[in-house]
Amino acid sequence: MLDKSISRVIDANFNRCKEGLRVAEDVFRFVLCDDNLRRKVRSIRHHLDDIASDKTIREAIASRDSKQDIGRNFDSLEVKRADVRDILYINLQRAKESLRVLEEFFKLISKRKASTIKKIRYQTYTLEKQILLKYPHSHSSRKKNK
Repeated sequence: MLDKSISRVIDANFNRCKEGLRVAEDVFRFVLCDDNLRRKVRSIRHHLDDIASDKTIREAIASRDSKQDIGRNFDSLEVKRADVRDILYINLQRAKESLRVLEEFFKLISKRKASTIKKIRYQTYTLEKQILLKYPHSHSSRKKNK
C-alpha cells in the first residue's frame, strides 16, 4: 500500500496529463483537422492507460480528496487563453510536466513503470517538436501575454 500523499500526487498528475493530452487530441480532431497528429496524441494517451490498469492507479484514485485539495482554487492567470493554438501549447506543457512528476514518483514504486513513463515523456517531446514545426505560431500568443 502506498503512502496516501504519494498516491495523491500520482492521481493528480495522471489526471492532469490525460486531460492535457485529450484537449490536444480534440484540437487536432475538431479545429486543425489533422488526423495524423490526432492519432499520435491518442497513442500517447493510450500508453498511459496501460499504466492505469495497475493497482497503483486504483489506490491513487481511492486516495483522492478533491474537496480538501489546497490547490483546487486556481488564480486568474489560469483562465487566460489568446486562441486555440495557445490552448494547444498550454495543454502540451501540462502533459509534459505531469509526465515528469509521474516518472519521478513511480521511481519509488516501479522502475519498470518509471521507465515506461520516461519513454512516453520523450514521445511527447518529439510530438511537441512536430507540432511546432507544422504549426509554428502555436506558442506565439503566450509570449505576448507575458
